[in-house]
Amino acid sequence: MNGNGINGNGGVKNGNGVNGRQRGTGGGGVRKAVAAVVVVSAALVVTACQPTESSSKPAQSAPAPAGSSPAASPSASAPTAAGTPTASSPAAPATPATPTASAPGAPATTAPTEPAASASAPAPAAVAACAAKSLEVSAWQATERPVGTGTGAAIVEFVNVSGKACVLKGHPSVAGAGNGSPEHNSPLAVTPTGSASPVKLAPGGKAWTKLTFVQVQGEGDGYCKSGAVPSVYPTVVVGLPGSGSHQVALNDGQFAECDNTVTVTAVSAVKP
Repeated sequence: MNGNGINGNGGVKNGNGVNGRQRGTGGGGVRKAVAAVVVVSAALVVTACQPTESSSKPAQSAPAPAGSSPAASPSASAPTAAGTPTASSPAAPATPATPTASAPGAPATTAPTEPAASASAPAPAAVAACAAKSLEVSAWQATERPVGTGTGAAIVEFVNVSGKACVLKGHPSVAGAGNGSPEHNSPLAVTPTGSASPVKLAPGGKAWTKLTFVQVQGEGDGYCKSGAVPSVYPTVVVGLPGSGSHQVALNDGQFAECDNTVTVTAVSAVKP
């Protein structure tokens, strides 16, 4: 039994018999099966890799035109851009930028409406000259007057007694008169002084002019330096351009003067 019998070289179990062949056959079969699996896997790997290579080849062939190498990098990076959200994020603020730019345009369209409204506003009406009946006139001796015993100088005041504004302007005319009609008067030679400009009087507003006469000299029987006889008038008639003539008396005496001449200032809003 331990010789060349069943357990010997001719044995089945431990010799080169059936079990030896089975092991040999089994070992070779396993190796072949493993090799076949490896070959199939390799074939699958090669087959799976081939589309990737073919898809990348067109991307690499894109930079063929001269000077267009920068264009190749965007096409090559296209798959990466699809996977990376950061590349698309700058595009989002670009869209709201357009309405923001149009926002300042709205007030610009409304700006021209203001000048249009002001342009259509009516121009203020011109103020008319004061009518004779709109003025109340009074007179008194001036504080500053030529040395002498006569009137010397007088201040004439005009008050607007109407309910609306009016204008006085110019140098007045002066005539000596009695207590009767102003038409019965003796015009005096007027010497204007100073420039004349319109004076606007609101209701209750005042304007003034100063009359300076050639002064009478002496007491009682006064005389004129020129040798003329002094003239004495209970009233004077003061006329203003466009505003009529006004008969006025001094509130403290009579108008005594020499030579029938008078120097007058233009009507002014400032009291002389």
